[in-house]
Amino acid sequence: MYTKHDLSQFDQGRIVYVRPVKTEDLPEDVRAQMTGLDEVYAVHNSDGERLALVKDRAMAFVLARQNDLAPVTVH
Repeated sequence: MYTKHDLSQFDQGRIVYVRPVKTEDLPEDVRAQMTGLDEVYAVHNSDGERLALVKDRAMAFVLARQNDLAPVTVH
């Protein structure tokens, strides 16, 4: 349990971050495509660039994994 491990072997470029976004905070043209949704989930790369918006958290994780990325949740 308290054993040190070398994690440098993992490619940091493959990590993406999933976070909830209120649709009211999105640009008008994007909001128009999301009628009936108060919140969506954004997938961001390590530079903060938004890669995708999806309707729920589970879909965000599936999308990331289908593209060989490692999703983590951001609070």
